[in-house]
Amino acid sequence: MGSGTRILVVEDEVRLAELLQRGLTGEGYLVDVVHDGASALNYLEAGCYEILVLDRDLPILHGDIVARTLRDRGSPVRVLMLTAAAEITDEVTGLNLGADDYLAKPFDYEVLLARLTAIRRRLRSPSGGYEHAGIRLEPGSRRVWCDQLPLHLRPKEFSVLAELVKARGEAVRSVSLFDAVWGDQHGTDEAVVKTVIHSLRKKLGHERIATEHGVGYRVV
Repeated sequence: MGSGTRILVVEDEVRLAELLQRGLTGEGYLVDVVHDGASALNYLEAGCYEILVLDRDLPILHGDIVARTLRDRGSPVRVLMLTAAAEITDEVTGLNLGADDYLAKPFDYEVLLARLTAIRRRLRSPSGGYEHAGIRLEPGSRRVWCDQLPLHLRPKEFSVLAELVKARGEAVRSVSLFDAVWGDQHGTDEAVVKTVIHSLRKKLGHERIATEHGVGYRVV
């Protein structure tokens, strides 16, 4: 279900945080947990998370400050805000702070899963872009961000990376990459695909594109 989507859970109730981590990991999400707002911002700055499950009433830094900071930074991380405050005005405040969704405590776990699934569907940006593992692309403007930092790519590099990001962690065969990017040419030249993959690894970091021997390449 989670398809390797990276989630940061920020929850000061340790038992609840442990339950969420265990349950979401079992659903296929990659889950880290912290218990205060300051740690959340540190993790978000250092990591490449796609969804933030954010408790609102946090120690050290309130969840509102975390959400506002992400909004001001223009972060692509999607935020599901959890709170014991269930009034309509509280929900409006949370959404205005940049939350993508808002869930009042106590909540049903199945509802939480459904909300996360809905957020995953919206990981495609309004401009028709794609996001996965901290990499975001906008085909219209051909802009790319890696861990929230802009990245310059040549046209073929952009096209190959777009195919890998669209696969959301699944391996893509060299022949499929060639057909998608060099489809107007005859035959399949795996060497040219390897050259572009090598160039992408230099710009993204070698560990960001894995080789599945006998299968293809995937973004991790």
